[in-house]
Amino acid sequence: MTRSANLGFPRVGLHRELKKAQESYWKGDIDAAALHAVAKDLRARHWKLQQDAGIEVIPSNDFAYYDHVLDTSVLVGAIPPRFADITDPDQLYFGMARGTAAAPAMEMTKWFDTNYHFIVPELHAGQTFALNAAKPLAHYNEAKALGIDTRPVIVGPITFLSLAKAKDEGLDTLDLIDQLIPVYADLLRQLAAAGAQWVQIDEPVLVLDLSDKQKSAFKKAYATLGKAGPKLLLTTYFGALLDNTELAATLPVAGLHIDLVRAPEQLDAVLAVLPGDKVLSVGVVDGRNIWRTNLDTAFSFVARAWDKLGPDRLEIAPSCSLLHSPVDLDGETNLDAELKSWLAFAKQKLNEIAALTLAQKQGRGAAKLAFDASAAAAAAHKASPRIHKAAVKARSAEAINLDRVSGFLARRDKQRARFNLPSYPTTTIGSFPQTKEVREARAAYKKGLLDAAGYDAFLEKETENTIRIQEEIGLDVLVHGEFERNDMVEYFGEQLDGFAFTKNGWVQSYGSRCVKPPVIFGDVSRPSAMTVRWSAFAASLTDRPMKGMLTGPVTILQWSFVRVDQPRSETCRQIGLAIRDEVVDLEKAGIGIIQIDEPALREGLPLRQRDWDAYLRWAVDCFRLSASGVEDDTQIHTHMCYAEFNDIMPAIAEMDADVISIETSRSAMELLEAFRDFKYPNEIGPGVWDIHSPRVPDQADMEVLMHKAAEGIPADQLWVNPDCGLKTRGWPEVKASLVNLVNAAKALRA
Repeated sequence: MTRSANLGFPRVGLHRELKKAQESYWKGDIDAAALHAVAKDLRARHWKLQQDAGIEVIPSNDFAYYDHVLDTSVLVGAIPPRFADITDPDQLYFGMARGTAAAPAMEMTKWFDTNYHFIVPELHAGQTFALNAAKPLAHYNEAKALGIDTRPVIVGPITFLSLAKAKDEGLDTLDLIDQLIPVYADLLRQLAAAGAQWVQIDEPVLVLDLSDKQKSAFKKAYATLGKAGPKLLLTTYFGALLDNTELAATLPVAGLHIDLVRAPEQLDAVLAVLPGDKVLSVGVVDGRNIWRTNLDTAFSFVARAWDKLGPDRLEIAPSCSLLHSPVDLDGETNLDAELKSWLAFAKQKLNEIAALTLAQKQGRGAAKLAFDASAAAAAAHKASPRIHKAAVKARSAEAINLDRVSGFLARRDKQRARFNLPSYPTTTIGSFPQTKEVREARAAYKKGLLDAAGYDAFLEKETENTIRIQEEIGLDVLVHGEFERNDMVEYFGEQLDGFAFTKNGWVQSYGSRCVKPPVIFGDVSRPSAMTVRWSAFAASLTDRPMKGMLTGPVTILQWSFVRVDQPRSETCRQIGLAIRDEVVDLEKAGIGIIQIDEPALREGLPLRQRDWDAYLRWAVDCFRLSASGVEDDTQIHTHMCYAEFNDIMPAIAEMDADVISIETSRSAMELLEAFRDFKYPNEIGPGVWDIHSPRVPDQADMEVLMHKAAEGIPADQLWVNPDCGLKTRGWPEVKASLVNLVNAAKALRA
C-alpha cells in the first residue's frame, strides 16, 4: 500500500533549543548529560509530531549535534590523527568540528548547493575504518521504546568518499572503498538485528557528473550492501539523475527516492528503467523552500507513478530532508495573514504529504479540504497586487553598463595614492562580537523597552569603542562593527521592499549557527539608504580608512526563501540594483572602501556542469551591476568563504573586485592554490584565522600561512585578514587574535 514518508526533520527545535544547549555546554554551564537530555527530548518531540501528522515512514539517525557528515566520520572511525588522543566521545566530536587548543578544526564547506555547511572528512593513505554504531542503534531503539518503528538514515559510502578530502598526495579517496564496504555492511547487519526493516541510505552524489570510477564504486559497494540486512532506500535529491538514471535504478537495492521538485522531468525516465520489484519514493513536496505545495500539481506526479507502479511500490515524500526548512508555521503570529496563507514549514509539509497519500489511497474527496485550500492559496498568490511592481520591472529592464570606468591596474594606482596603505594591509571581514549586551539592547528596542534615541546612543557607543580597539591594535582598514545588524541578509531584507520576515523561521547553517532567511515574495527595491548612517558615523570618528559593509545580490538571493513565480536571475537583478544604489550613496558620503560580500556565489552553482555558464553569467553580472557605479579611486572588496573555487576562477576574476578576501586557514592555504594557478590579477586577502573555532592562533601560525600564500601570489597583491566576520566570537579571543594578526603583518613587511 502507498505510504507517506519523511526523509529527515529539522534538528535545532522550534525555539533553537539544541543551539542553546550546545553553547551552554561549550561554555561549561551544563554538562554532557544535560545536553544529551535536551537532544533526547527534541528527538521524541519530533518523532511524535511526524506520527501525529500521519507520516507512516519516520526517519531516525537524521539528528546530529553538529553535522550528519561529521557523524558519518565518527561512525566509520575516520578520526584525523591529531584528535586520536581524545578519549571522551563528546570532546572528540566537538573537537573535530570546532578545534581544540592543540589541534585546528576539520575543514568545512557547503552541502551541495545549500547554505548548510558540513565537516569535510579527512582520509589518509593506509586509512583504516572501524564501526562505531552506537548512535544509529541508540536512536533507533529510542524511537522504538516510544512505539515508533523508524527507518534509520545514513550517508552512503560513495557520497562519503566523494566528499572526503585526501590528506596525502596521490591518494584517491575512492580507492578506500574496499576497506569501507565491510564497515557499512556490519552497520546494516546490526540495524537489522535491532529490528530495522528498511534503511534510508543517502547518495546525493548521484545527481552530479560522475566519473567512471565513481560509477564502478557504486556497483561494487551495493553488490554487497544490497544483501547485507535491511531493505535499502537509495535516496537522491537536489537534482536530476540524468545519465545516472539507469545506474541508480538498477543497483541491487529495494527502493529509490527521486527529487521531483528540483527535477520533475525525470519521472518518466526513471519509471522507464525501474525494475518491477522496486519501490519508488517520489519527492513532490519541496524540502528546501517554504511555499505551500500546489497539491493538484504534486498529485499529478503521484498519480502517474501510481499508474505505472501500482499501490504497493509507491512512497510519497518531500524532495529532500526537511532539515532545510523551519519547524512550524503555526507560531508565526506576527506574519501577514495573506502571506502566511501562501507558506508551509516542516510541520505543514508533513500534512501535505499526508494529504497526498490519503488522496491516493482513498480518492481526492478524502482530502478535499486540503486540496481546496491549496488551490485557493495558489489562486490568491497569482492574483495578489503586492507581488508585481511596474516601476521595479521597468528599471530592471534598463541597459546599465557593468564595467568600471577603468581597468584594475589603473584603479589600483589611484586607490594606492588615495589610501597609502602599507604592504600586507590588515583588515577584518566586517562584524565584531555581538555580545550579550548588544543582543539585550536589540531585544529591548524591539519590545519597546528602549526607545530609538536610547538604542542609537547604545549603538554609537559600541561602534566608537570598536573603532578605538581597532586603532589601538593597529589595523589598517577599519570597520564599524555592524552592531545594528542582526544578520547579514536579514538586516538588508528588512529595509528592502518585496521582503517579509518570520519570528521563528530558524534553519541550521552549521553546528549551533542558525539563520532566519527572509522571504522574497515580490519585486525588490530600495526605498531609502540602508547603511550610510552607520558607516558615515564611524568614518567621522577616525582618520583611518573606513570600510562600508554590504551583502551582495547573489548571497541575499541564495540565503533567502525565494519566490518561484519568476526566474531567480530576475529577482537577483532587482536586488543588484538596490545594492548599486547603496554603493553609490556610500561613495557620496565619503566611504572610499566598500565591501560587497558574496560568500554564496559558489554555493549557487548548479550541480551539473552543463548548467554552469548560464548561472555564472547572470550571477557575475548582478555583482558587477551592484559594484560598477563608482569612481576609480573607490576600492571595491568582496568576500567568499567555505567553497571550492577551482572550477569558477574565470567567473571570480570577471567580477573584477579590487580585493577579494577568502577563507583559507582550515585548509592551510590549499584553497589559495586556485588563485595561484589561475594567476588571479587583482588583490587577495587569504584568511589566516579560523573564526569558527574558539582557538586563538599564534602569530607564528599566521606568518606560516602568509608565507605559504606568498609562495604563489605576489606579495604586493596580498592582504591579511580573518576568514570571516567576528560576530560569534568573544572579545578576549578577538583582541588576542587580531594583535597576533597585526604583528604577523608587521613581521612580513620587515
